[in-house]
Amino acid sequence: MKTVALPDGARVPVIGQGTWNMGEKKSGHTNEVAALRLGIDLGMTLVDTAEMYGDGGAEKVVGDAIEGQRDRVFIVTKAYPHNASRTGLPKACDRSLKRLRIETIDLYLLHWREKTPPLEETVQAFEKLRSAGKIKRWGVSNFDVKDMKELRAIENGHNCAANQVLYNLENREIEFDLLPRLTDHRSPITCAVIAYSPVGHGRGLLENATLKRIAKRQDATTAQIALAWLLRQPDVIAIPKASDKNHVRDNARSIEIKLTKENLAELDKEFPPPKTKKSLPML
Repeated sequence: MKTVALPDGARVPVIGQGTWNMGEKKSGHTNEVAALRLGIDLGMTLVDTAEMYGDGGAEKVVGDAIEGQRDRVFIVTKAYPHNASRTGLPKACDRSLKRLRIETIDLYLLHWREKTPPLEETVQAFEKLRSAGKIKRWGVSNFDVKDMKELRAIENGHNCAANQVLYNLENREIEFDLLPRLTDHRSPITCAVIAYSPVGHGRGLLENATLKRIAKRQDATTAQIALAWLLRQPDVIAIPKASDKNHVRDNARSIEIKLTKENLAELDKEFPPPKTKKSLPML
């Protein structure tokens, strides 16, 4: 599996596994655990979750999936912004650790930003958790350029390891200014980029006629083409969600697909890159 280096030098796979919508129904638990375990075996050892997903249920699914193989996986989870205070974040972290049944979170993210608590307070809380050994590194999600600049100006804000953002063929807004600045190692706001919903939300993107034509020529699925389009770029990590074993295998194989210049030109025509600054979308 191809890997990407985080700011501290740790390497993670370019394809991880998302868990949004997991842990919501007991009937799906066994299949969800099995899918995550298969993904880990196939090299997709970065597993992304959040306290919000299934009201903690997704973290419990992940806990079961990684049982007995903690040393093989890189766990990312996220805290609600209303829990990201000096007193609230340690409690939220402890709850996530308990549900995941681990001692340390590899990467702990602020799920999105709100006016309160102040960003300075959240960074301070992250740093205390890191010093206490409860998290190895921290980051943010859904932060645009302005937010990242403000974060970097805060004491210890430079320790932000990653920014998780919405990015797929239909949502290319980050390409105008955020993505180039995050992936330029000379930039003051550089950090790892984690693309969530990399194959779109719902079936809309995957039913696109252009995507279907390219997939047929490549002997691939439309989801594989959408993932290959993302993964052609250096320093971008994709976290597709799959609770079905066949989809998990398809996701893992997407790294092998090489899109041609003609493929990329067709995709740019169908899904044009942004020409102006647009607000950062989020789901």
